[in-house]
Amino acid sequence: MTALPLLHLALGLLLAGWTLLFLFRIVLTWYPQIDLTKGAMRLIGAPTEPLLAPTRRLIQPIGGVDVTPVVWVGLISLLRELLVGQQGLLTQVMLRAQQIG
Repeated sequence: MTALPLLHLALGLLLAGWTLLFLFRIVLTWYPQIDLTKGAMRLIGAPTEPLLAPTRRLIQPIGGVDVTPVVWVGLISLLRELLVGQQGLLTQVMLRAQQIG
């Protein structure tokens, strides 16, 4: 079961990184002139746009403001807590494995 702590760490870092990218997207909505398809901004736009595009079809802008990055921050934070948080599934499995082993 040595792969479990590595999976726990990797998943936690992945979800935290994704949350950070969506937080950057939220800040960048204040600057509509920034093109997320060019230069270093692609590092923010490319991983987030595949989730945001279909979500925008379901959730229309509110007062002209795109709220879909906020929705994804909430969803990813929830998923992170359910999987690798203090009471998360992977955390509990890891603790149980340590007690047994």
